[in-house]
Amino acid sequence: MLKKPGVATLLCLLVVVCLQNAALAQLPDFTPLVEKCGAVVVNISTTQKIPPAEQQLPEGMEIPEGTPFDEFFKHFFGERGLPSEVKSLGSGFIVSADGYVLTNHHVVKDADEIVVRLQDRRELVAKVVGSDKRSDIALLKIDAENLPIVPTGSANKLKVGEWVLAIGSPFGFDHSVTAGIVSAKGRSLPSDNYVPFIQTDVAINPGNSGGPLFNMEGEIVGVNSQIYSRTGGFMGLSFAIPIEVAMKVVEQLKSEGHVSRGWLGVQIQDVTRELAESFGMKKPEGALVSKVLPKSPAETAGLQVGDIIVEFNGQEITTSSSLPPIVGMIKAGETATVKIIRHGEQKALPVKIGVLPEEDETMLGANEAAPAAPANRLNVGVINLTPQLREQLEVPQNGVLVQSVAPGPALSAGIRRGDVILRIQDKTIRDADHFNQVIQDLPKGKSFPVLVQRRGGSLFLAMKLSD
Repeated sequence: MLKKPGVATLLCLLVVVCLQNAALAQLPDFTPLVEKCGAVVVNISTTQKIPPAEQQLPEGMEIPEGTPFDEFFKHFFGERGLPSEVKSLGSGFIVSADGYVLTNHHVVKDADEIVVRLQDRRELVAKVVGSDKRSDIALLKIDAENLPIVPTGSANKLKVGEWVLAIGSPFGFDHSVTAGIVSAKGRSLPSDNYVPFIQTDVAINPGNSGGPLFNMEGEIVGVNSQIYSRTGGFMGLSFAIPIEVAMKVVEQLKSEGHVSRGWLGVQIQDVTRELAESFGMKKPEGALVSKVLPKSPAETAGLQVGDIIVEFNGQEITTSSSLPPIVGMIKAGETATVKIIRHGEQKALPVKIGVLPEEDETMLGANEAAPAAPANRLNVGVINLTPQLREQLEVPQNGVLVQSVAPGPALSAGIRRGDVILRIQDKTIRDADHFNQVIQDLPKGKSFPVLVQRRGGSLFLAMKLSD
């Protein structure tokens, strides 16, 4: 005979059902968003013609026609004397009813033909209005009218943890929908200094590039651009270009055909805990100026090596990577206010922004340390710079060349053979004799900044002598 469930059991079942319903109620329903926004997303296929395969054979090598080898090369490389084609797929979205389409620069780079397929299956040949490598944004134009569009939102208003949705063509599967949350904002990637990326865990794969990222209001807040992957597939880290950045690029591409960015003219680095201590700061923050480029807006404004930029035009600078995107968004000729910390005091300087040159980055590298060095306090050996070395290393005056480094404070701080030591604390190093004088007075147990030049770039290192 079955027993009737007791009151306690019924209450437990009721609680479980209520919790399940509550959990389901918290999950978003994406169907209205997809129905509203799906029509603006397009598939982009490109074709690139490459030289005939025969031209890629080693010089002097010929394959006789009609032989088995001839058939083999035809199978893998195409007919001889005819150009072969490389096809690729990507995504994009309509930004105006009269046929402007936004996608990634890398989707259409070097393409000889670009075909845009709309949701209604129409296929239209597109032309490139303009393309910008630094932001990875390209603007296309197709011959169509009365196309659907959706409003753009604000990436700045996104909150970490907020739901977002992507629509694109991963691996060629049109209008695939994936969803996730915002993982972080303002991410800086090594290859993209001028884009503060939105990081999400939305599943993005090859073919999603150039497609839109939506918020729950159905507004476009980003352009899906990159993934972090060790396998080539999605691993939970996706990066989207903020829509504000993308649309400013679009405006310039429409009006001028190219993009101009603001330029300050400094080399900067993060303020580490050790550097913050050496500069007398309570916490590591801001962008530390390691070099002021000659004839740059920064030099004109009076910025100096060792200044720490903590605010730019009203926006707080917490890390060095947050500065380039902010400067880049300002038009050349406009005046901005830079707040800096210099010798422990905060100052505000007006700076007239210049135009970013085509190549503005200097790669910094490291040389191997030498095994031996003289027995001084830093265990580093230096020599004076000859006129030939100064010309070669682009050091017009002052400084000493590091000839050898042994285990000790200098090696621990990151000093390497081939570095030029320009400054220790607030003292500019004139020559080797002056260097030896300065290091005699360095404090023990307290970090102090050392400015070095390495492969054309300057950077600060924090050094500490043991008690």
